[in-house]
Formats: sequence, structure tokens, C-alpha cells
Amino acid sequence: MKRVFSGVQPTSQIHIGNYIGAIKRFVELQNDMDCFFCIVDLHSVTVPQNPKELYKNSLQLAALYMAVGLDPSKVTLFIQSHVPAHSELAWLLQCNSYMGELNRMTQFKEKSLGKDTVTTGLYTYPVLMAADILLYDTHFVPVGNDQKQHLELCRDISIRFNKKYGETFIVPEPLISKFGARIMSLDDATNKMSKSNENKHSKINLLDSPSKIKKSIMKAVTDSESEVRFDVENKPGVSNLMTIYNILGDLPLEDIENKYEGLGYGAFKKDLVEIVVSGLEPIQSKYEEILASGEVEKVLKEGADRAREVSNEVLNSVKKKMGFVIL
Repeated sequence: MKRVFSGVQPTSQIHIGNYIGAIKRFVELQNDMDCFFCIVDLHSVTVPQNPKELYKNSLQLAALYMAVGLDPSKVTLFIQSHVPAHSELAWLLQCNSYMGELNRMTQFKEKSLGKDTVTTGLYTYPVLMAADILLYDTHFVPVGNDQKQHLELCRDISIRFNKKYGETFIVPEPLISKFGARIMSLDDATNKMSKSNENKHSKINLLDSPSKIKKSIMKAVTDSESEVRFDVENKPGVSNLMTIYNILGDLPLEDIENKYEGLGYGAFKKDLVEIVVSGLEPIQSKYEEILASGEVEKVLKEGADRAREVSNEVLNSVKKKMGFVIL
């Protein structure tokens, strides 16, 4: 069985962009791949976090993973900081990475722009991501286009290490959805939907109430026309809403266009509200049930036990190749 690794940061709530672009696909992959899905809390502290919020969000994210359909009997679900090998391999890989490579990372440039100070953790974030992936002999990584550069760095590091020390790492390949992998902000469809956007109506979180979902969709930016047509270049706002409709409502784009021909955006948005609300309702119900059961901590402990077992084998192999004494 080929192995898949991916992780999501426990910073604030998960929105439908995360769900459609990544987590929904995790559910599909679990039946055909050996999946390791990680709550990457170490990545989240590259920028300041409220400790109480980080703790709460980590457990909530685990519950949401399970609520959307991830089966702990099929996947390994764990918290990154519960597996020390992530930090240790990250250091070893930093010693085999170059500043020139990290200087080219566009995400660091974007996140550090205009700030007086930035952490070294934010700068070396892509190397920790490489360690996350390489620790599990990962074959495939589901990524959005914004993370593709980081995966390319991971591949470069693994190839360099293999050439220097002998075959050690599997060189991972990206799994990028051709459609629906990038859900855009509701207030500006030229930018990706983001947790960090301060406008609460720029996104729809998986745990949002029906009234909040309705308000966010009805306020979503479209254009001065009234035609429901998929045209990303000329109608980015409408196209973004159609993508959400297509995936959550399971209706082809062409059928959406035909259904709302001559009806305008009002009718389209009203129906989209119902589709999103009905699509999220079972997830929200399951989420509350899982949290109340106390099952989350048990699943995370079992997941961490398996993750440590697998990752320690890879880490020890790396250390032996590099000349460290293994007792």
C-alpha cells in the first residue's frame, strides 16, 4: 500500500476551503492508501499563539477530522508534537539545507512582509514540513498550489541526502486536485480563503451556524452582471461560489449554469446557502457527539504510538547514515 502524509495547523477553526481543498480528499484516500494525518501544532507556533486556544483547537481539529469521515481504524491520526522525531529530523535536514533555498520560499516572504520581527521558525518552516513528510516513507502528499514550492524543496532535500549518504528517503510526489483544490475568499475571490483574514464573512467555518453561513454567502462578492457562469478570469467571485456549489451539492457546473439561467445571483445564493447548511449539518452533529464521547484523546494516543514506531525507524536510519552513535 502506498503511503500518504498530510497535516493541518490547529489555528482557529477549519473553513470550507480547508475541507474542500484538503480534508474531504483525505476521506477518499483512506480506503486506498496507508494514510498518516497530522495536527501540525509545531508549525502553528511559528507565529504567536494563545496557549489555551492552541490546546483547544488541537483537540477540536482531531474531532473534526473524525467528524468528516476519517476512520481511526484506517488512518493514523496524531498530533505532531507527540512524536519527537519530527523536531529531531528537522534539525538534521536543516544541516543539509541551504539558506539560498529558504530565501526563495514565497510563503516566508508573504508572511514576513511588513513585520518588524519574524521568528527563525517561520524561516525554517519548510524544512520541518520536509521532515514531517520524509519521516513516514511518504509516497504522496495532497497539497494545494500554495504548498507546491515547499514540497519541491522537500524533494530536493531528499534527493540531495540520498546522493550524499546513500538511498534513505522515498522522494514524495504531490497529489494536486485539478479542480476545487483552491477555494477563494468570499470578500475577494482573487485571494485564497484564509483563516487569518479578519473579515469573518470572508470564510465559512465548518462549525458556523446556519445564520452565519447565510450572511456570509449573501454578502459574498460577485460582479455587476447577473449571469451565473463559470469564468474564473472574468467572474472570479461567481466561479468560486459555483465551485463550492458543485462540490457540496454534487451538481456539474454546466447544470448549475442551466439551472439559474435568467434567475440572477439572488436565487443562486439562496440555494447555495441551503446546500452548505445541509452539507455541514451532519459534520457538526457528529463533531459534538465525538467531543462528548471522550474518544479523541484515545485516538490521538494510539495514533502517536504508531507514528512514533514508524518514524523512529526512519530517524535511526538517517542518524546511522550520518555517523551518529545508536545504542
